[in-house]
Amino acid sequence: MAGDLKAANRLESKLESGSVRAGANRAAMVALLGGMRAEEDIIRQGGGEKAAEAQRAKGRLTVRERLALLLDRDSEWTELGLWAAHGMYAEFGGAPGAGVVTGLGRVEGRLCMIVANDATVKAGAFFPMTAKKVLRAQTIALENRIPTLYLVDSSGVFLPLQEDVFPDQDDFGRVFRNNAVMSSLGVPQITAIMGMCVAGGAYLPVMTDTVLMTEGSGLFLAGPALVQAAIGQKTPAEELGGAQMHAEISGTVDFKEPNDHLCIARLRSLVGKLGSRVPGARAQGPGPRGQSSLAPEPWALNPEPFSRIAFDAERDKPRFAAEDLYGLMDPDPAKASTNSYDVREVIARMVDRSEFDEYKAEFGRTLVCGYARIGGRAVGIVSNQKQHQQQTVAMGPQAGTKRTEFGGVIYTESAQKAARFIMDCNQQLVPLVFLHDVNGFMVGKDAEWSGIIRAGAKMVSAVSTSVVPKITVILGGSFGAGHYAMCGKAYDPRFLFAWPTARYAVMSGASAANTLVEVRVKQLERAGKVLSAEEKAGIYDEIKATYDAQADPRYGAARLWIDAIIDPVKTREVLMTALEACAMNPEVPKFNPGVLQT
Repeated sequence: MAGDLKAANRLESKLESGSVRAGANRAAMVALLGGMRAEEDIIRQGGGEKAAEAQRAKGRLTVRERLALLLDRDSEWTELGLWAAHGMYAEFGGAPGAGVVTGLGRVEGRLCMIVANDATVKAGAFFPMTAKKVLRAQTIALENRIPTLYLVDSSGVFLPLQEDVFPDQDDFGRVFRNNAVMSSLGVPQITAIMGMCVAGGAYLPVMTDTVLMTEGSGLFLAGPALVQAAIGQKTPAEELGGAQMHAEISGTVDFKEPNDHLCIARLRSLVGKLGSRVPGARAQGPGPRGQSSLAPEPWALNPEPFSRIAFDAERDKPRFAAEDLYGLMDPDPAKASTNSYDVREVIARMVDRSEFDEYKAEFGRTLVCGYARIGGRAVGIVSNQKQHQQQTVAMGPQAGTKRTEFGGVIYTESAQKAARFIMDCNQQLVPLVFLHDVNGFMVGKDAEWSGIIRAGAKMVSAVSTSVVPKITVILGGSFGAGHYAMCGKAYDPRFLFAWPTARYAVMSGASAANTLVEVRVKQLERAGKVLSAEEKAGIYDEIKATYDAQADPRYGAARLWIDAIIDPVKTREVLMTALEACAMNPEVPKFNPGVLQT
C-alpha cells in the first residue's frame, strides 16, 4: 500500500558535539552572542532613561512599553533592523536603532508589520537610516501583503542631515508613495498618532486606511512657531492640529483616544476585525491576549499557493538539538578559513523531523540542494558545503579524473545543479531558502575550460528571475560573486538573516590585505621608496583590520544590508515566521527564466 511507503530521507548526524573542538567553538560562540546581546540591550534603551522619563512626564509611553501592550501576550516578536545606524551619527550623539522600531508580531492572532517611532531618540526625528529602515519594513510588508501598523511619534526630518533624508528616490518621500501603493494592493494599514506628527511626516498617517490619535498629540504641516514666522498667524498647538480639532473640525482622524493605553486597545480591536484576501489567513496563532483562536486551521482551507501540511511542534521537531550548532564553527574571523563542517548538520537541526530529499546528491557536491519542510511548509534549500569533496572531472584538461573540490567554493557542476534546482522550485512553487558560507566561484585554467563563467551566469540568472519567495541566511562567509549567486541582498530575498559568525564583503580581510599590500608596495616602489618587512606588515594589518570591521555582521546590519542578526539556535523559529509572512501573498507571477547560457 502507498501509505506504508517511506522515503529514505532522514538525515543522520555525525557531529561530535562533545569533542574538544566543539566545546571550544561553543564557548567562543556563547561569548560572542553574550557580547552582542549586551549591545542589543543598550540599543533597545533608545535615548536612555532620562529621555524615557521625559516621555512619561508628557503622559506618554515609551516605544517598548507601547509594543508590550500592542502585541499578543507570550507571542513571538521578530525584530527587524535593530542594529540600524549602529556606530553612525556619532557627531550628533548617535541614533540607536535609527530612532524607530520595526518587526513582525502578532496582534489579535494576526501577523503584522509594526513600525513605531522611538521619541526618546532625537524626538523620533528621521535620520537617513530611519527613512531606509521604514522603507525596508514597508518593502517586506508590500512583497508579502502583511497588514502594517504605524505608531507615530516623530518630529519629522532631522534637519542637519536633510540633504540625505529628503530628496532621493529611496528617501523620506518614498514612505508616502509606499503608503499609497500598499493601499492600492489591499494591504491594510492603520496609524496611531501618539505624539508629534509634523511637516512632511503628517502625510504618513493620512495616507493609510485608518487614523487614531491621542489627546495631547499634534498633527500639522507646520507647527505654531513656523506658522507665525511664515504668515504671522498666532495659533495654539491644540487649536492648530490637536486631536479634538482633527476629530471634530477637519475630520482627519477616525478615532480620538484619551491616552496611549486606550489608543492601543482600540488599535487591537480594529486589527481583530480585519478580513483577509487569503482564506484561512485571518488568525494563525494565539488569539486576543494569548487566548486560543477559534479560526479553522489554515491548511484545511488550502489558502496558500505553496505546499503546507498539518504541523505539530513536538511531533515534527528536528531529531537533533539546535544547541549543537554553537559548536559547529569557530567564530574567530582569523580562523574562518579553517572551519570545515557538513552543512547537512545545519539542515538536520532546521527542518521538520530532520527529513531532507537531497537533489543530485552525487553531483556538484560543494552545493547541497534539496527539499524539506519547515513548520509544515515546503521549502527548497540551496546551501554551501564546507567539507572538501571528491568529484569526477567532466570537462577540461583533466576530464575523467578525480579531483578534490574545496568546501565553500562553487564549481561548474555545483552551479549547474543549483541553477536547475532553483528553476525546478519555481516550476513547482516551492519557496527557496539559501544558506551561505561561500568563498566564491572557482578560478584557474581548469575552471575556465569547464565553463565556470557560463555556469555561474546560469545560476545568477535563475536566482534573478525566480518568482517564489526567497529567504537568505548567512552562516559564515559570503564573499564576492558567491554572495550574488546565493541570493544576496541585490537579488531581492524577502528576508536576509545572519548568524553572529557571518562575514559579508567582496572578499575576506586576509585576501583583501594581501592584494592591496602588493598594490601599495608597487606604488611606493615606483616613487623610489623601499619598504621594510615591518612596514609591509603594518600596511597589511591596517588594511585587514578595516576589511574585517566592514565584514562584521553588525556593520552590515547597521546599514540594513541584513534584516536581523539571529541566534543560530533560533534559525528554525525565525524561518517559520518568515515563511508564514511570505505565504500571506497568494500572488505568484509566471516564471520566465529568459535566455540561459547552455
